[in-house]
Amino acid sequence: MEHIPDNDDDLFTGKDHTPLRPDAFDLKPEEKIKKIEGLFGEIMETLGLDMTDDSLKDSPKRVAKMYVNEIFGGLLPENKPGISTFKNQYKYRQMLVEKDITVYSFCEHHFLPIIGKAHVAYISSGEVIGLSKINRIVDYYAKRPQVQERLTMQIVDALKEALGTNNVACIIDAKHLCVNCRGIKDTASSTITAELSGIFRTNPITRQEFLHYVGSHAKFD
Repeated sequence: MEHIPDNDDDLFTGKDHTPLRPDAFDLKPEEKIKKIEGLFGEIMETLGLDMTDDSLKDSPKRVAKMYVNEIFGGLLPENKPGISTFKNQYKYRQMLVEKDITVYSFCEHHFLPIIGKAHVAYISSGEVIGLSKINRIVDYYAKRPQVQERLTMQIVDALKEALGTNNVACIIDAKHLCVNCRGIKDTASSTITAELSGIFRTNPITRQEFLHYVGSHAKFD
């Protein structure tokens, strides 16, 4: 018998890029807002809500603006942070770790929040990056419909490209509300994903040093 995977499982497709159609940017943001407003209004109508109520009548517009400009703002190329680097004139040769970066994202399977922390590290090969830029990279890729595995890889790939080094690592520890508030309704569990590149993958001492700094006792071989 053919095995059909459970659609409720958070299955990773293996894609390292957010799946977008070729015409994803044909509509301007304000046109997307207008279209989503109408469609979300239909959803609310279908649910039986009274759209003439003062509390509800403007909700479709609010949701549409929130979707396009805020929680899915990472789908707009113009929101990609400009990443400027500068020379490592201090000759700092150890790893730099930015830990406990807030992650707010949305599961692409149920469109429910993913909330957690990212821990990012790199070892300079001659270039360094402003600390706030690391947070901005995390925030940009988080503001998309996501799976946590892909988000972890996208953060690492963006930093590798910006810094010109393979020595980059990222761990994300997050709660998925699609697990916490529906289905199994397990409020205690969280999900940890790691993407280790360069020396973080090949050198056990460097890897353990990173895990020690971020307070993770997990082993990633």
